[in-house]
Amino acid sequence: MDTGTSYRLFVGIDIAGETFTASWATERTTPRARPITLSQTPEGFAALQTQLQATTVAPPETLVVMEATGSYWIALAVTLHAAGYHISVVNPAHAHNYAKSVSRRSKTDDLDAVLLTQFAAERQPTCWTPPPAVYHELRQRLVARAALLAMRQQARNHRHALLQWPVVVASVLTQLDDTITDLDGRIRTLEDELTQVLADGDWAESARLLQTIPGIGMLSAAWLLVLTINFSLCRSAAAAGSYAGLVPLDYRSGTSVRGRATIGHGGNARLRHVAYLATLSAARHNPTIRVFYQRLRDAGKPMKVARCAAARKLLGAPGPW
Repeated sequence: MDTGTSYRLFVGIDIAGETFTASWATERTTPRARPITLSQTPEGFAALQTQLQATTVAPPETLVVMEATGSYWIALAVTLHAAGYHISVVNPAHAHNYAKSVSRRSKTDDLDAVLLTQFAAERQPTCWTPPPAVYHELRQRLVARAALLAMRQQARNHRHALLQWPVVVASVLTQLDDTITDLDGRIRTLEDELTQVLADGDWAESARLLQTIPGIGMLSAAWLLVLTINFSLCRSAAAAGSYAGLVPLDYRSGTSVRGRATIGHGGNARLRHVAYLATLSAARHNPTIRVFYQRLRDAGKPMKVARCAAARKLLGAPGPW
């Protein structure tokens, strides 16, 4: 919760692909009876700001809450942030759980906007800040590389299946081979560009420090920096472990419920995946992680449990070991 700002206007925005629906309320009123629906265009963004200006509440005293729905929220959030509004982008699961807590049954865009307005006023979630340019330089290349890897694997699978037939059309095989070769080149180009951004960009020092840790290479360092926005989303090692969803969660109540602690399915799945994969190398080449991982395995811990514990330790997070 943001406690440093005293808000006078709370805005809830339900995001869709081509439109958005907005509702708002001052600290002394209920949400407006009729939320407005506008287009996801610069004209729609401007129309919303005109409506909000009519409330006579200044942008710095306004909290706008929207859900992180795909990538549809980004343009509106950036526009409103540039205009001076405080923006909070919340996990849709949090809004969904909040809706369950108020026993809401119906679901429409208007009702969702009103719900987010109430959520903004009651919870006042932490504000969002647009990431720096180096974030986009790294993230877009990483996402593109992941897509190309999937395409290359699909082409390889097609090639393998083709070779199982007694008759193989040479031109078809050539097309697949050319596709795989082309994708290899594109992936290498992206990796070269990632290396350059990590070496010369604003996060170069963080990237250099990360890559001094045995087990963390260029790609792992890039993902770690992007997913944590250079660790600004988790200011401590313990917070990093929690953000990755690698903290075991207790499951017990009274004297009858004594479930085994598990990491569950919360946290940032991509960050958890990156840290987990990094332990595959770290368990061989990082002396600290290797000894730690082997000790857990010798104690009878399943491989995945030991890997997750090692991933958490690789992030520097403390644990019950």
